Amino acid sequence: MTLTPTKDDKFSFGLWTIGYNGGDPFGGPTRPALDVVHGVEKLAELGAYGLTFHDDDLFAFGSSDAERQTQIDRLKGALADTGIVVPMVTTNLFSAPVFKDGGFTSNDRDVRRFAIRKVMRNVDLAAELGAKTYVMWGGREGAEYDSAKDIQAALSRYREAVNLLGDYVTDKGYDIRFAIEPKPNEPRGDILLPTLGHALAFIETLERPELVGLNPETGHEQMAGLNFTAGIAQALYHGKLFHIDLNGQRGIKYDQDLVFGHGDLHNAFSLVDLLEHGAPGGGQAYTGPRHFDYKPSRTEDETGVWDSAAANMRTYLLLKERAQAFRADPEVQEALAAAKVDELATPTLNEGESYDDLLADRSAFEDFDANAYFGGKGFGFVRLQQLATEHLLGARG
Repeated sequence: MTLTPTKDDKFSFGLWTIGYNGGDPFGGPTRPALDVVHGVEKLAELGAYGLTFHDDDLFAFGSSDAERQTQIDRLKGALADTGIVVPMVTTNLFSAPVFKDGGFTSNDRDVRRFAIRKVMRNVDLAAELGAKTYVMWGGREGAEYDSAKDIQAALSRYREAVNLLGDYVTDKGYDIRFAIEPKPNEPRGDILLPTLGHALAFIETLERPELVGLNPETGHEQMAGLNFTAGIAQALYHGKLFHIDLNGQRGIKYDQDLVFGHGDLHNAFSLVDLLEHGAPGGGQAYTGPRHFDYKPSRTEDETGVWDSAAANMRTYLLLKERAQAFRADPEVQEALAAAKVDELATPTLNEGESYDDLLADRSAFEDFDANAYFGGKGFGFVRLQQLATEHLLGARG
């Protein structure tokens, strides 16, 4: 396979990622602002297919209608010139001082109303640009102090907002679905819907749950000490992987937003293997954008920004190549069979078998030799992982 990205790979980047100016809580910017037209042109040169953005990435918070439209028109021109598309749009409800206590779940009712209006306006723009997914990251929807926020009421207000937006896109006839992006903390001490599992449970309370899925991010799940590949598998199981954010994270700490693969490389390998080969019976399990939500390091100049963007795509393609070789390796196939990986897909009960039938089956309990598993009947998982490691390192196939 080629390691040169093409639009068919569906690699997309957030404007806030390539446009990150290097500022952090301990120091100001180290790079000048990035012009959106220049950003689109460079992404096209690198082989990306999509650009995503928050409203405030494209036009500053509080912009006049004329200023807003000027930036929209400039973006449209760049998209037309390059063929770059906008597969996803989102709204910034976390940077401006008005959102210091959140948007949808602020204790201040007026702020909540303003937040919903801000999102509705940007949903209109998303539809205008042809975006199919609208991401909701509730970075300020949370608290630092237990007594400061009625969590049950906050979840009710969150639900109220998402239900209203579901009604809005339905009534408008927009071909848009919403994707909730979980995160456990930062910038709030504790954020509502902190993990993929919390978000899945919340979605089931909505009036239009079919319109709402997930946008899991590598670093966010790993910040909670969770296995990202396992989480994505569960999102796929529920049919809720509407979008995905790829980056790198090294352990339970602040949100590092490293280049994809520049963190837990084993987990990145297993993730790519899942996305590309994890559908029941084989084949792509996820066909949407491979979206990179990372930040070029504060240490880099503009050349480093584009080097890091290219690195995300190249790493994904390298891992895809390694995953294909892993799957095609006869020794891996033998190890998978020995580990009974495929057997897990076989129902535990026979077709039509009842619990009475199971109770009557002496081989299932009375005659079953549980002691045989002491000192014997190993699964060979370590061998299988070593084979994965050797493929990951390029030592096989």
